[in-house]
Formats: sequence, C-alpha cells, structure tokens
Amino acid sequence: MTPVPAPWADLPFFTEDWPRIRAALEAETRPVLPPAPQRFAALELTPPDRARVVILGQDPYPTPGHAHGLAFSVEPDVAALPRSLVNIFRELRDDLEISRTNGDLRGWARQGVLLLNTSLSVPEGAPDGHAGLGWDRLARQVIDRVSARPTAFVLWGRKAQALANHITTGDHLILKTAHPSPLSARRGFFGSRPFSAVNRWLAGRGEPEIDWSA
Repeated sequence: MTPVPAPWADLPFFTEDWPRIRAALEAETRPVLPPAPQRFAALELTPPDRARVVILGQDPYPTPGHAHGLAFSVEPDVAALPRSLVNIFRELRDDLEISRTNGDLRGWARQGVLLLNTSLSVPEGAPDGHAGLGWDRLARQVIDRVSARPTAFVLWGRKAQALANHITTGDHLILKTAHPSPLSARRGFFGSRPFSAVNRWLAGRGEPEIDWSA
C-alpha cells in the first residue's frame, strides 16, 4: 500500500497519472524499490508549506536495503555508502567542516529540505529502469508548487537541471553543478560549496540555516 501524502494530494498527478503508474508497479515482475509504504516519503516529511530547499535526485538506489524514499539518502544501518553520497559528504566536509558517516538524511528533510527523486521507483538492480513510467510529471508539479514562494534549488547534473524551466519566476536561489556521481563529481561538483551557499541565502532572508549535520 502506498498512501498519498495529504498535503500534496491536490496535485493533478495523483488523479491523472498515479492510478496508471500504480497499476504498472503492481504488474512489475521484478522487485521494486523502495518498499511501497516509503515511496512518497520525501513528500510526507517535507510538506509544501515547509519546503525551503529542493535537492533533486534521479531515481532510488537499486540496491535492496538502501532506498527509503528520499533522494541520495539511505537507511541508517547502511555501512558502505553509495559513491554519490560519499562525494556529497566529502563536499560537505570541505565546505562546512561537517563530517558525516550516517547516510540517513531524514534530519535534512525535517528542516525543510525536500529530497526529491525525479522517479520514485526503480526495479531492483536496474538503475533508471522506471524512467519511462511518467514520474517526472510529479516532479514538475512539485517544483511548480514549491516555487510559488522563494526557495533554494540545488540541481546536480543534467537531468535535474532539465527541470529548471518548471521553476516559477521568483526570488529563488538556483545552484547548478555537475552530479556528485564518481563519473562527474570532478567536473564541477567538488568545490561548488552548495551547503554554505544555501545557508547564506537563508540567513539573508532571516530564516534559520539548515543544520547539515542533523
């Protein structure tokens, strides 16, 4: 069972697209990650009126036991972190001298960091395997909703940046760099200092900074 998060339930996606995607997931013969109850976890933890920062990911980790519904985040008992997350934590250390080993980012989400994947499901062992289901329509509508007020958008990589045109014009912070994947991190992600940039922007607006160690 995948409950629809109430604060977002009025998005057209949930009446126009979700029934078809849900049926496709139920017909999928391969194991699907994350588990169904966690599929909308990012939206549940960060309702629209609390979203201050949006970090876009691609799709859930395809390794069993890793994905739990938040982009780049893993369950707290995962010891060997995914390489993209290792690079994110490396940049966090270089940027703000914060060292993290626990990959559970729910603490960020509870402070208003919406960790949204552009696809909310993936077949086990098949990265990008559900890219054609239509999940991107949800990402577009979420971006449109949260950008109705000033928001910081952290767009890592071309797929995230392709959604920038769905950000409503406003007093936003929009950061675009290479993806933290080992294949691209050295082409502009390392040294980009996104965490301090977001906090400076929030402080300039009189808002509490994000505690990235949480």
